[in-house]
Amino acid sequence: MKADRKIKFPALVRDVKLVRSGTADALLQQDLKACFELGRIEGERSLSAQLVQQRAEVMELQTGVLSALRDAVPQVIRECERALVELAVEAAQRLIGGLPVSQEMIETAVKEACSQVEDSAELNVQLHPDDLALLEKVNSPLLLPQGGKDKITFHGSAQVTRGGCMVHTRFGVIDARRETKVELLKAALSA
Repeated sequence: MKADRKIKFPALVRDVKLVRSGTADALLQQDLKACFELGRIEGERSLSAQLVQQRAEVMELQTGVLSALRDAVPQVIRECERALVELAVEAAQRLIGGLPVSQEMIETAVKEACSQVEDSAELNVQLHPDDLALLEKVNSPLLLPQGGKDKITFHGSAQVTRGGCMVHTRFGVIDARRETKVELLKAALSA
């Protein structure tokens, strides 16, 4: 065998070191530490990128939740206002419905309705037949002729509910029925 054998490499070999048995383990350990450190650095970079992405996703979610809450609060307020209006109207209806119809109540309704009329020579006041009978029974001053004032006639009508009235003039009708007043109250509260 020849001691001078030539070995051919496909490419130029650089940084070749002579390895002795004791230093081979040390070089191997050094290479392992370098590889471990490189892997750790790449892992930290990857984890950092993932954390940045997750943080962005959480921020986007947080923004969406806050936006939804910001939009929901006015909606809840509107719904509560609507519910309060309905509650107030229903309470008013029950209070009014529970009141007994009296002479004073009928007279007040007629006076309020007639006060809305301007310059009308003839007024035709329609009352519920039972309300008209009550006013006649107690000889209400409303039924007496108004000396020199506008001509007012009273008639019973089944279209008018108890406690209310309708005043017909040549210009139109004033609806002073209880249910109409409740609807006007409801519309005013809803506005």
